[in-house]
Amino acid sequence: MKIKDAVFVVSNSEVSKCPTDEKYEFAFIGRSNVGKSSLINMLTGKKNLAKTSGTPGKTQLINHFLIDEKWYLVDLPGYGYAKASKTARFKWEKFISEYLTKRKNLMNTFVLLDARLEPQQIDLEFMNWCGEKGLPFSMVFTKIDKLSSTALQKNLAKYRKEMLKYWDELPPVFTSSSESGFGKEPILNYIGAILE
Repeated sequence: MKIKDAVFVVSNSEVSKCPTDEKYEFAFIGRSNVGKSSLINMLTGKKNLAKTSGTPGKTQLINHFLIDEKWYLVDLPGYGYAKASKTARFKWEKFISEYLTKRKNLMNTFVLLDARLEPQQIDLEFMNWCGEKGLPFSMVFTKIDKLSSTALQKNLAKYRKEMLKYWDELPPVFTSSSESGFGKEPILNYIGAILE
């Protein structure tokens, strides 16, 4: 699948104000600074669709982008950003969990994980929470161009080991690099298969 058109539609912090046309939605979430905006821009082929920033925690709202007039790509705030105030974090967490649990047309959440890091407690907790709520999600390892393939395989194996402590089988796993465009096709084809 290829994306021809991507248009920003709306930003908000209330699920009730999300688009009401019931097109399928695919959400992207991860810890701050995991490379989410870069990945979204790489997938859509638009350099400045999602705002990239040297400052983690820039996305503080639910952002809807209409893709080819058929489906929505949803950019969610990063979780676990230490510098945000507790009140702000609580507010995000509340509307993120509301969005994830109440959107009937949300088909899949792509949980972004920094391939350079060993399994992070906050990521494991978030994925287990998705599992408890019965929310379909996929794991997307970002920044794979920043480490050797041996180091990548080691970190993937560590994640697998950690996840299998809680899960009988792993959700779909993708590896990606916003720099080289690696991973674009498998992720978009996965979305395409759900849309069919």
